[in-house]
Amino acid sequence: MRALVLERQHELRLRDIDLPDRLGEEEVRIAVKCVGICGSDLHYYLHGAIGQFVVREPMVLGHEASGVVTEVGARVTNLKPGDRVCMEPGIPDWTSRAARQGLYNLDPAVRFWATPPVHGCLAPEVVHPANLTFRLPDNVSFAEGAFVEPLAVGIQAAVKARIAPGQVAVVLGAGTIGMMTALAALAAGCASVVVTDVQAEKLEIAGRYAGIHPVNVAREDAAEKVRALTDGWGADVVFEASGSPRAFAGMMDLACPGGALVLVGIPPGPVPFDVSAAQVKELRIENVFRYAHVFPRAVALLASGKIDVKPLISRTFPFEQSVEAFEFAAEGRPEVIKTQIAFD
Repeated sequence: MRALVLERQHELRLRDIDLPDRLGEEEVRIAVKCVGICGSDLHYYLHGAIGQFVVREPMVLGHEASGVVTEVGARVTNLKPGDRVCMEPGIPDWTSRAARQGLYNLDPAVRFWATPPVHGCLAPEVVHPANLTFRLPDNVSFAEGAFVEPLAVGIQAAVKARIAPGQVAVVLGAGTIGMMTALAALAAGCASVVVTDVQAEKLEIAGRYAGIHPVNVAREDAAEKVRALTDGWGADVVFEASGSPRAFAGMMDLACPGGALVLVGIPPGPVPFDVSAAQVKELRIENVFRYAHVFPRAVALLASGKIDVKPLISRTFPFEQSVEAFEFAAEGRPEVIKTQIAFD
């Protein structure tokens, strides 16, 4: 099958590669229609590794996807050929202790698309478990369907935050995951969300959404903005979504007493963390690693119109220009939020 293959660091090719294509009884075959380029895809392309996950042999990239079911296994009853779908890319061992406790995203044996050595979905066709394949309503496009995966991260963060109606949140970072977290927080009931970044272009996009207050921390004091919004009390929830070690400095100053810190972005290494500042405020600290049980909610929020991701799609390339798409995304232009690849 012709696919986008990361041969090694800095080398991408569109070429034929042998991919698993046997259809199991509880699986579906899907014609891929749209795939988003994630920061992890770019990291493998540019650096060849993310922590312990190292690209040691050619690997197909991509894990944010939508498509059309073309065939179903003998025991599949929830889907049929012709269904428009999105796919949850992490496949756990459903008999594991983590999966039995509902924490399937934390299963050490999970096989996640485009995480070495598992191939991703930047190919015309994939075979996937039916229980991790979700039907898209007619009013949700394939491009929006490919946004369900990053949106699921934001919803997982909002779930971990235990947001109550009318609360104020801060999101550090206005990239894709930061925006997904901010929109999920608003949908969960936040009255306002302060989004911080150093790139004016991304903050301009964030500011187009009602309820989001952009703050350029290169020129403004985020803590002052939060105090002004909360009569000096502080934010109920602070989401760290940038993964930048610098974001941890002063993070405690943004939160109110008894508030929550939700760590979404993964920093490249150890970061300074002021434990005493968290203790004196009795801050609750939560961590996010991917998601579990939230894909249907992400689809429902897109279908309802409560979350609109269309303004975040910066550019779409045809599949035959996948290499060019990655080169464009790797430029890191400040006005670019999400680059996608579309199949005919």
